Amino acid sequence: MKMRFTRLFAFSLLLSLFAVSLGACAAEKSAPVKVGISMSDFATERWKPEAELIQKLLEEKGYEVLVQEANHDVKLQNDQVENMVSQGIRGLIILAEDGDEAVSAVEKAAAAGVKVISYDRLVKTDKISAYLSFDNTEVGRQQAQGLMQAVDIENWDVAVNGKLRLVKLGGSPTDNNAILFRKGQDEALEPYADKIEVVADQWVDDWDPANALKLMENILAATNNDIDAVLASNDGTALGALEAMRAQGLAGVVPVSGQDATADGCNSIVKGELSVTIFKDIRDLAPKAVGLMDSLLNGESVQGMQQFSLAELTNTPNQTGFVQAYFLPVVQVNQANLYDTVVISGFQPYESVYRDIPEDQRPPKP
Repeated sequence: MKMRFTRLFAFSLLLSLFAVSLGACAAEKSAPVKVGISMSDFATERWKPEAELIQKLLEEKGYEVLVQEANHDVKLQNDQVENMVSQGIRGLIILAEDGDEAVSAVEKAAAAGVKVISYDRLVKTDKISAYLSFDNTEVGRQQAQGLMQAVDIENWDVAVNGKLRLVKLGGSPTDNNAILFRKGQDEALEPYADKIEVVADQWVDDWDPANALKLMENILAATNNDIDAVLASNDGTALGALEAMRAQGLAGVVPVSGQDATADGCNSIVKGELSVTIFKDIRDLAPKAVGLMDSLLNGESVQGMQQFSLAELTNTPNQTGFVQAYFLPVVQVNQANLYDTVVISGFQPYESVYRDIPEDQRPPKP
């Protein structure tokens, strides 16, 4: 009798352990998949809202989301990525501070089975699962073309005016997009090479408007204010340059390019200071990244992806390997189409774009 009781007890214990094991497995299966979001910084106007939108859309799909921001610190971003991998993320959407320095952490993540989307900026490795951005070379072309239209380069008389004295303000040298913008700019400027003299060519660390302000102050001092156009690579650097130019009476006189169709940039266009910006509908980028990540994690095919060589995407011939990429379109914006493109579409608020503009000089409110 005692032996029978012992056997029953042992069998009951086994059943209990089996039930606990099944419960643990079920809990494990029901635990949400983790996805990491790694952002270079939140100082640039677009990045925090985009990170928040990506997080919201991922959570709506049932993912657990970890968000990290590196405050322009390359090492910190790599450490953050490695930490998220150690926490079990299965997907990573990364806006890299430095497309070269992020390679190590991203390749470690990929080796651990993490699906990596290089968001807006390219991480220069073929180990990423996808690269999602806008057509950055076309951004540069449109910037330069818009600026050349503003100075009426076709009718620029070198014999009368001398060569057009151009200032180039590139973006952050660690951002591969800045390299692609410059590639497109140079392609658009090449037909006018005999009419243009580049009097200054600077890169703006961290895309920081304060850095652009200091650089432009130095450029104006070195050229005795003798400049005809400024090819700035985004609205922030353009507005920094314009602050220096305003002090010298050049704002609204010398054409300046920008990018991103920010509220402040659009307001500057309305005021006649910034000449052109490039509209990239970032409202499409975040949802595309989430849909792409969801497909990758579920082993589904993705429509519209194209294969590009890293050499082509980095404008560096010795780069090897290929990546799958998806590029969204861009639109050149100036005073003529700003209202329809930026305001009517709801991309920027009417009151922000027409801030400080008298009521009788504003278009109707949508």
